[in-house]
Amino acid sequence: MSGAVKKVADAAFKASKNIDWDGMGKLLVSDEARKEFATLRRAFDEVNSQLETKFSQEPEPVNWEYYRKNIGSRLVDMYKEAYDSIEVPKYVDTVTPQYKPKFDSLLVELKEAEQKSLKESERLEKEIIDVQELKTKLSTMTADEYFAKHPELKKKFDDEIRNDYWGY
Repeated sequence: MSGAVKKVADAAFKASKNIDWDGMGKLLVSDEARKEFATLRRAFDEVNSQLETKFSQEPEPVNWEYYRKNIGSRLVDMYKEAYDSIEVPKYVDTVTPQYKPKFDSLLVELKEAEQKSLKESERLEKEIIDVQELKTKLSTMTADEYFAKHPELKKKFDDEIRNDYWGY
């Protein structure tokens, strides 16, 4: 196996061990996101499998003597010369430098969205506590107690009464 292919296969194998697929899957909230995540994981596993099997194996050496005996040395020597002259170009990664900044900016956006989500969750938790508290006190609460918590409603009702608007 060529050194470059072996390095790529080893890197892909190590990367697959470091990915917490289950942890990431628990963070998804919508069915569509789960479906896309499953598709991504399947594609990753397929590529990783190919790297581990197909591209990580050394090709079997050609038995030139066998072909010389059965075909003829002149033709086999011509093929051997052509085979030996083949140079496999080295892969130069031009894609990662293009997408690395985009990926990094998406990570920043993700962190910002996460912070917004956490703040909204805190706000909603407080609102849930307020609603539960209101629910328990509602049967014994007076209008003055309710309006003390919601002065905007008191103002609205006072304005309606002052303007002789009774809702119909």
